[in-house]
Amino acid sequence: MQVTLLGTGDTTGTPTPDCDCDTCREARDRGVERSRFSVHVRNERTDEALLIDASPDFRHQFLTQEVGLPDEAVITHVHFDHLDGLGNAYRLFDDLPVHAANEVDPLTDESVAGTIRSKYDYLDRVTVHDHAPLEPFETCGFEVTLVPVVHPPMLCYGVAVEDPETGAKLALTGDTNYDVPDESRAVLADADLLLAEALVPAHLCEHHPLGGDHHDENGVPQTFGTKHMTREGALALADDLDAAETRLVHVSHFYPAEEAFEEPLALDGEQYRL
Repeated sequence: MQVTLLGTGDTTGTPTPDCDCDTCREARDRGVERSRFSVHVRNERTDEALLIDASPDFRHQFLTQEVGLPDEAVITHVHFDHLDGLGNAYRLFDDLPVHAANEVDPLTDESVAGTIRSKYDYLDRVTVHDHAPLEPFETCGFEVTLVPVVHPPMLCYGVAVEDPETGAKLALTGDTNYDVPDESRAVLADADLLLAEALVPAHLCEHHPLGGDHHDENGVPQTFGTKHMTREGALALADDLDAAETRLVHVSHFYPAEEAFEEPLALDGEQYRL
């Protein structure tokens, strides 16, 4: 299993357009980027590739990273920075099977799969496949499971990707706060590589109107506001899940420049073989 981090940033990416903050300047000086979130997973046994989330930066990512176009895709939730790259299926694919959860969201009265189906009904190259959360399905020679996480007010899912022949396992938290349900933690546990979202460091919670939540025994917030994990929350979750290696993703440009490029914060283009 070859894992390529196509996009490791949040909804605006780093550097953020027209932003002159120290972190964005430092990213430009270093020549590094955190584009909107997306992960490419190639099955080296079958020579198939799975895309997890379709970033609006799809075209840029596939022009700048040395990976082939995916054979199939998984979408974790319907926020634009994870979904809107699907429009790139036009004229690039004869058929792109897209896998998503079938659970109906009370907020939208649609499932993730249903939203994709209605939003991209004009693209006959996109075929949507509905799946029940916590029930594994097969794609690209992998066993894939969508697991519920907590990203209010919308339904959102983490993903476990396992190779049934080699035992290699990739886990992604999806966009979530620290309060990941126990049944989801069990599926995500013991991964060779965990990609955990870590929007900001915990000390920035003082700037959020709602502050932080899910404080640890030392009072450090593991959730920023209500929707996203802090860096400290992501690392605590990684410890709980006993991941062999953890990379922090969905990283914002709000990290102070002196912290923004420290380990284990990921950058676009990182590649791992599991």
